[in-house]
Amino acid sequence: MAAVSMAAVKELRERLGAGMVDSKNALVEAEGDIEKAIEILRLKGLKGVAKRGDREASEGLVAVRQTEGAATMIELVCETDFVAKNEKFGALAERVLEAVVAAGAADVEAALAAPVEGKTVADIITDDSAIIGERLELRKVSRIEAPATAVYLHQTSKDLPPQIGVVVGYEGDDADAAVSIARHISFADPMYLNREDVPEADVEKERALVTEISKNEGKPEAALPKIVEGRLTAYFKQVALNEQVHALDADKRSVKQVADAAGITVTGFARSKVGA
Repeated sequence: MAAVSMAAVKELRERLGAGMVDSKNALVEAEGDIEKAIEILRLKGLKGVAKRGDREASEGLVAVRQTEGAATMIELVCETDFVAKNEKFGALAERVLEAVVAAGAADVEAALAAPVEGKTVADIITDDSAIIGERLELRKVSRIEAPATAVYLHQTSKDLPPQIGVVVGYEGDDADAAVSIARHISFADPMYLNREDVPEADVEKERALVTEISKNEGKPEAALPKIVEGRLTAYFKQVALNEQVHALDADKRSVKQVADAAGITVTGFARSKVGA
């Protein structure tokens, strides 16, 4: 059995992000040859990628790249926080993001097919999954096109990469106001931009629900229409961004009122939260 130095194990781990035991065993099998050990880890890891398909991947990161007239956000996930904060995982996220941006991809399917160094994004994720020994997945891709974009990234823990990301597309010049709205979105998690964007089926379902609740509370029949409309308004304040009370506004104005006062118009947004 070839002797393997801790320095060689450390170098292999730093290059690949693989576990200590796996790195040492690969070096022993490769008789100390680091490049050969890398291939051994890759080949062994690829055999286990399919077996990891059912494992829960609830850690990871969110990354954003702004370009002229657009911003692209990806959510790349893994199984453990150890990998999430590993430099190799972060480097993979940057390679993926760069390829996705270059391809102009706006969803996961297009992103996975994006070319990168003679392979595809799907290929390089599979390769790194094989080496790291965890399930890695590109879970979400968002692309917001607008005259201007604002970005907010939030770390849920100081030793982890950002796990909540928001992109806001807008028209206007007040970047600070746009960032404040992005921060609001990170907390409030709206589903739609305007109340008009809420699917009619969802509105009618909510209308039926609040009507039934109001009747069961014994509200007067004549007052029901007004009560139901009031409760629908409260529903829109939960799901539609422009209807929500801005979480960071001291005057408790709606997001639309804050945007109007700043001379900006929000045209779209995207939010990602790892594990959500």
